[in-house]
Amino acid sequence: MKKLKIMVIFGGKSGEHDVSLMSSASVMKTMNKEKYEIMPIGITKDGRWKKYLGNVEYIDPKNWLNETEDYNINELFLDKDSRGIDLVFPVLHGPFGEDGTIQGLLEMADIPYVGTGVLSSALAMDKVVAKMMLKSVNIPQAEFAVVFRSDFIKDESKVLDELENKFGYPMFVKPANLGSSVGISKAKNREGLIAAIKEAGSFDRKIVVEEFIDGREIECSVLGNENPKTSLPAEVVPAQEFYNYEDKYIDGKSELIVPAKLEENMINSVRELAVEVYKLYDCRGLSRVDFFLERNTNRLLVNEVNTMPGFTSISMYPKMWEATGLAYGDLIDQLIELALDFAKNK
Repeated sequence: MKKLKIMVIFGGKSGEHDVSLMSSASVMKTMNKEKYEIMPIGITKDGRWKKYLGNVEYIDPKNWLNETEDYNINELFLDKDSRGIDLVFPVLHGPFGEDGTIQGLLEMADIPYVGTGVLSSALAMDKVVAKMMLKSVNIPQAEFAVVFRSDFIKDESKVLDELENKFGYPMFVKPANLGSSVGISKAKNREGLIAAIKEAGSFDRKIVVEEFIDGREIECSVLGNENPKTSLPAEVVPAQEFYNYEDKYIDGKSELIVPAKLEENMINSVRELAVEVYKLYDCRGLSRVDFFLERNTNRLLVNEVNTMPGFTSISMYPKMWEATGLAYGDLIDQLIELALDFAKNK
């Protein structure tokens, strides 16, 4: 059988660069080498494309560049027979990977790729636009406000007063366009709020501030194109005050309950709402939908959609599918099939 030639792209110009290295190594380790011929391409933090020649099962964040040669991005635009690629799997998180930019490049090159398209990626990546979309169709979510870095610099006191009047403490502060909990802080007082806005503002000119929700953190994996299916939901019990970057990718001290211990009707509600949001954003391929389940009201609130969720050995997206009966290797096969099917029928 002729092997499918798959370019796996990792790295990128993002605060989530190192996460991408872990995710892509996990994906490439799991890919069936009898079915797929893998071409690993790394994007450096300053945007250079490199063909990776080292061990695909572990990509060292400090040294991977020493095991590369230059890759000419123009090769993507050669005719189908000359470029030697059947499909691209962009295992990229955050800006320039999960925000529609790489998807636009691949659309122009007319190369099938795993994951959701340009518009959906951009919508889900920008927390402000994503929340406006949810609000437009009355999907429940935490109350939020948008702060522009320039407004905060111009009149710090006014911004702080408005946020304190709207939410009180504590509140959560996030960059609008980053994932993996990068740049997120819980502000408990004015001093903490100032520091949190400055931290988020170091990553993005737009900052989202949310009310504090005393709730359980529930997640659900979605897989498919026109007729998506959902995994059993899972729960994250953070070791810290919230599920942060270190917990997700470094020490993994948070408790991951897969599947979540929920009543049957709540499991159904999570899965139905996950599909509703997935379709609202016109996602395809895959996404992970994150929720809060408010403790005192049992209200289910949408937190966010991740169109290229983590794929490391401790990441929730593959773990939820494994708990639902879909093994990691079969999941990757299905993602590739969905990408090829979409390209054939679009």
